[in-house]
Amino acid sequence: MLDPLALFAIGFGVGSFGTLVGAGGGFLLVPLLALLEPSLPPEAITSVSLAVVALNASSGALAYARQGRVDYRSGVPFALATLPGSVAGALLVRFVSRGLFDLVFAVLLVALAVFVVVSHEDEPEPAPEGGGWGHVLRQLTDRGGADYRYHVNMPLGLAINALVGLVSSFLGIGGGVIAVPALVGLLRFPTHIATATSHFVLAIMATVGTGTHIVSGDLDGLALQTVVLGVGAVAGAQLGAHISTRVHGVVIVRALAVALVFVGVRLGAQALLGV
Repeated sequence: MLDPLALFAIGFGVGSFGTLVGAGGGFLLVPLLALLEPSLPPEAITSVSLAVVALNASSGALAYARQGRVDYRSGVPFALATLPGSVAGALLVRFVSRGLFDLVFAVLLVALAVFVVVSHEDEPEPAPEGGGWGHVLRQLTDRGGADYRYHVNMPLGLAINALVGLVSSFLGIGGGVIAVPALVGLLRFPTHIATATSHFVLAIMATVGTGTHIVSGDLDGLALQTVVLGVGAVAGAQLGAHISTRVHGVVIVRALAVALVFVGVRLGAQALLGV
């Protein structure tokens, strides 16, 4: 693995940007580790990444909680829905070859970039009265005085998060890179509430997935490197959450899409061309 200073810098950068876009940073850390450490097996990459995501997401969630932007009434059931898949994904990854792992990850990243750009509105319109079966009204006012009013389709949200738990734990990305586009594009969350609530869900899901990896022995010999990355990510998460209060939602979404395409294409080139 890289030297401690480089690991800290990577963790800080991943934590800052991951918290800013609400994705937890794993979607960047996994391909970075895959590119920089080609000899590591998929289960080692995912276990290190998921542990860092757990630390990063916990730090970011605390920062967002202080801002009053976490939708707990949606976030708690969503987090519980991710738990079965987070355990299963951590166990299944050891049965996949490294080449297939990289290719699947690359395709997922590019597809998510397209989805988030196509489905995103600057901000959803305020929720009308009534929302249909399974829809519940949410109203939040953050610490800065901004008001948010929207409906949440809870059955759809639970189904999405069950899938997020499996896929994200399998890939080691924590799930925010899937959850944020889904919260904004499908469930019509305001962007700033989506990023904050996503971090709350990630903190719980990634911690459970990391525990599964530890019990399975996937982090053996990698504990020190993981801690250094995690410390950098925790520090970066505070910066990312702070910056998010000064950045418009559409800028966050566009930054997420650009990062997804860049990392996806680079990882796909490695998987298919070996470069």
